[in-house]
This record gives sequence, structure tokens and C-alpha cells, in this order.
Amino acid sequence: MAKERRRAVLELLRRPGNAHCADCGAPDPDWASYTLGVFICLSCSGIHRSMPQVSKVKSVRLDTWEDAQVEFMASRGNSAARAAFESRVPPFYYRPSASDCQLLREQWIRAKYERQEFTRPERQEPYSAGYREGLLWKRGRDNGQFLSRKFVLTEREGALKYFNRSDAKEPKAVMKIEHLNATFQPAKIGHPHGLQVTYLKDNSTRNIFVYHEDGKEMVDWFNALRAARFHYLQVAFPGASDADLVPKLSRNYLQEGYMEKTGPKQTEGFRKRWFTMDDRRLMYFKDPLDAFARGEVFIGSRESGYTVLDGLPPSTQGHHWPHGITIVTPERRFLLACETEAEQRAWMEAFRKVVDRPMLPQEYAVEAHFKHKP
Repeated sequence: MAKERRRAVLELLRRPGNAHCADCGAPDPDWASYTLGVFICLSCSGIHRSMPQVSKVKSVRLDTWEDAQVEFMASRGNSAARAAFESRVPPFYYRPSASDCQLLREQWIRAKYERQEFTRPERQEPYSAGYREGLLWKRGRDNGQFLSRKFVLTEREGALKYFNRSDAKEPKAVMKIEHLNATFQPAKIGHPHGLQVTYLKDNSTRNIFVYHEDGKEMVDWFNALRAARFHYLQVAFPGASDADLVPKLSRNYLQEGYMEKTGPKQTEGFRKRWFTMDDRRLMYFKDPLDAFARGEVFIGSRESGYTVLDGLPPSTQGHHWPHGITIVTPERRFLLACETEAEQRAWMEAFRKVVDRPMLPQEYAVEAHFKHKP
């Protein structure tokens, strides 16, 4: 009898919507919340287990199922649960995938089932009001210490500001929503709630690193920034659909990690630098948590004269890591070297994705700026 019930639950996985985790979209979920009626992956099941007043979980394959539990799973399933629990998700709210950090997935799950933010829109105020202020721990640019700073996000002014003192009249920095990006970087920042905020200052990239001890607070800030970007883009591109705008709200980096580089004469020694590929900007830093890049390279498209080659020219001098990459731009070649073949493959794939993508009209203006940099 127990085997039949388990077989019945396994059969339910074949139904449309049930073949992927209800919360992060990972394929082949092996767990289920028998109080919510959803099929979930192992990783998300751990988050469900941390809120037992809302969700109780079982292994689809290993646990014993009761008739009533099987019937309930049959009456619900992922598609029905999504219709119920995600009926009012704002278009700007970040929906995490299986590759996203634990914090984003946990707060998405808690927002859905525990706080029911997407069935009761009044609970969305912390990130949808158009104004937000509070204290965040911010990493000092020079000393690397995290200090409490007041942050203010105002859609009306189209800016995120921070102040060195809570009573300060003038902000230490004003970051225009137009040029702002935010991405969670827990490993890099060394805190599970670490957020990297990037903006353009004099057309150069500036990084700030922040966190809050309360995970919900940090994700609310992240979604408030996305909301502000969404409303800015709606005004800037009045004809665009939500589906066109949502991918532009925030972006994760295409690739990050250490490589070695040599200078423009290509006779200098190779130096180890931290590289970040952010859309078409390849930036390099002495340290991953530097506020400013040491340099930036624009990577355009193949039809504009950009290519990426495996290896380095035979004439390359100086000691370097064994797995080379040559980036060819209309102006010059950039010589890079990776420590492992796997890292070289990952970087080559990231560069080729960018080079194979046709350039947008506004990207030609960015390219022109790079060409005229001193």
C-alpha cells in the first residue's frame, strides 16, 4: 500500500508544472510540501523546513505517504499553487533561479508563503512605495571597514544617496537610478547578505559594498532599487512592454575572477588582477573589493571589429599563467592569461557571447567614449 501511494506521488511529477521546483525552477524536484501542495528541490526544501508553521516537507521517493496527503498533492500541484500564491507579484520583483544565492531564494519563499506578499499587495510597501531610507553597513573605500551609513532612495529625484552621518545635510554620494546596478555578492563581500551596488561616476564605474544583518531588509532594498529602475525605464521607453524592461532592471555579471594581464606595449610583465565582465564593460581591479576599476575595456560586436582568440601571440614575453586569451579590438590587442583551462573556457564563452551579440544604438555612444578616453 505504501509503495502504491509513493508511486501515485511520483506519477504527479509528470503533470505540467510539476517537473520543475515550484520556487527556483530547478529540474526534477525530489521533495514536496504536503501542506502547500508543491513539488520542490532539495535546496528549497531546506528553506521550507525552516518555517514549519507554514510548510511541512517529505521526500517524494523515500518517505511514507498517507492517502489524504496524496489526494491533497493531486488537488494542488505547482501550477495551481503559483496561481494562488503568486497572483500579484510586481513585475519588478526579482524571481530567483536555482543559481541565485541562498538569501534571494529564502526571502522569495518566505514572501510567497509565510508573509503572503503576493496575495496582499499592501504588504509590498517596503519596496514599492518609491521612497526608502535606512541604515546599511557600508565598506569604507580606503580602510575596508564596514561602517553604518544612512541610505535614501527617492524615485522622485531618481537617485540613491548615502550620508556619512545620519544628521548630515549633504550626501556623500548621489547615484543616479539611470546608471545604477545591484547584484548580490555574498562570497566576494564575505557576508551572506552582501550586495554590490555599481554606478557610473564621470562615465567610470564605481562600486560600493553594503549589507544588513536582516535578510528581509536587504532583499527589500534590492527590490526597491529594481522598482525605481523599472519606473525610470517606463518613462524613458514609453512604448516598451514589461517583458522588455524587466531584464534591464538589474544584471548579474557574465563572469568574474582572477586573470593576469600585460600592459599596452605587451613587453611589461604580467600582473594578477580581478576581472569583472559587466555587459560590454570588462573591468579589472587590484582587489575584488576596490571602489574603482584600474581600467575598463569596451567589448563590442564581431561586425564592429572585435574578436576573441584562444591563446597568446608566439612573441609574447614575460612569465604568465599557461592558458592565454587575446581580445582584439579595432584599436589594440589585450593579452590575458588564466590559471586553469576551465577558467579560460568560462572566460572565452563569456567573451564570445558578447562579441556575437549585435550592438544596440546606445552602445555605439559608449564605445565612442572609450575611444576618446585619455
